[in-house]
Amino acid sequence: MKILLKQSIIIIYLYIMLFPLITHSQIENNSFLKQEFNLAGKHTQETQFYMMKSELITYALNGKRIGKDIFTLYLKYAPAKNTRTGGDEYTCTKFLMKQGDSTEVSIPALANWSYFYREAIDDKNQVFGINHSKFENLKDITGKAIAQDKSYHIYNTFIDFHSFCNVFADRTTDGNGIQDLKKIGQKIVHAAAFSEPPTNLGKNIADGSFFKNGEITLEFKGVSVVNNKQCALLDVDSGESSFKMIMNITPEIEITTIGSSHYKGDIYKDLFSNWVQKVTFDEIVICETTMPMPPNKINSVVERNILILNVSKEEFFDF
Repeated sequence: MKILLKQSIIIIYLYIMLFPLITHSQIENNSFLKQEFNLAGKHTQETQFYMMKSELITYALNGKRIGKDIFTLYLKYAPAKNTRTGGDEYTCTKFLMKQGDSTEVSIPALANWSYFYREAIDDKNQVFGINHSKFENLKDITGKAIAQDKSYHIYNTFIDFHSFCNVFADRTTDGNGIQDLKKIGQKIVHAAAFSEPPTNLGKNIADGSFFKNGEITLEFKGVSVVNNKQCALLDVDSGESSFKMIMNITPEIEITTIGSSHYKGDIYKDLFSNWVQKVTFDEIVICETTMPMPPNKINSVVERNILILNVSKEEFFDF
């Protein structure tokens, strides 16, 4: 009994002595989470390698999956100091597409294609410095022509990448942006809210087409770890978006699609290098397509699942 009593006294004594240390540790951790962060710092000037996979799943109105396309983009970033022209250069080293159960194919026209990222819309109504002509009359590696709607999804893969990795994850020059998020839990309406970015893609997408964002919000949700890097975790919510696409299949045939969409995603941004390490986002698209031939109207539901990963040079060329 005396031994047990002594052991109990020792345990109680140790608890009393250690409790302040545990509490202090908890307070320190809590103070870290309550501190102010700078999420809009300058990027470190290092080459970055990204792999992006975009799944597009089409549903019948009875809920059955009736189609699945997968678009895979390999994109390399070279900082201005490493480019001969002095601009920030992106290079699509390869682009792969898989439709349904068919074999995955590459798109030769996009292999090793480079462009210089631009924040502003140019005089041709092109965004992010992406040349629309690259996506006209695309063919796969077998020589098969790629349908216009698929070509648009290929183009939109680049738009998605820069929207999440640059527009939402970088400082804005006008209006609310990531620079306004200082503490975990803060949430803003982003400057891109209610914007209508250009949707024209060459002569096949007619005037009158548009995509209008809803009330886009950006929230600093917390911190996480990706690629062994301490990251800010940011939530993007598009709100209620709407669109209208007028597509000229031939000079005599015009197809119009109207609908709405809602996308939400998470951005993991390295707190030290300021480079995005990972993005996951999902979008639901509900639309109605009107055609001049039977069945005249088609209603569809599309689910889009996107994954963007910042990978090492070795992983990038090993995929």
